[in-house]
Amino acid sequence: MTINEELKNLIESNPIGLASVGEDGSPHCIAVAYVKVVSENQILITDAHIIQTIKNIKHNPRVAIVVWNKDWEKSDKDCYGYACAGAAEHFTKGKWMDVLAKIAKNEGLEYKGAILVTINKFKRIV
Repeated sequence: MTINEELKNLIESNPIGLASVGEDGSPHCIAVAYVKVVSENQILITDAHIIQTIKNIKHNPRVAIVVWNKDWEKSDKDCYGYACAGAAEHFTKGKWMDVLAKIAKNEGLEYKGAILVTINKFKRIV
């Protein structure tokens, strides 16, 4: 499966939950709002204030992501989301920083890096 239009819209218009694992095996989960789909299986996350997650990714690149339709309370048909798993990399220069600079949401934002997540598992949740 690849990132379809439904998932792309969810990712780019809702905060996502990004989970990583620390060196001691402890899970760590944060909410992230500045996310852009950059390929059929990759998303780019703006790193403005992310500290522990970056440390975790350097130790263990495996991450999980969850995103849910923000209109889920309106009706049963709107109650859906996705759980995804993959691997993350952190960049502070190069191509992915250039991509962040072109994202309108990042205008005026002081960001320090880009997190590229390559997703290899997708599961639609209803």
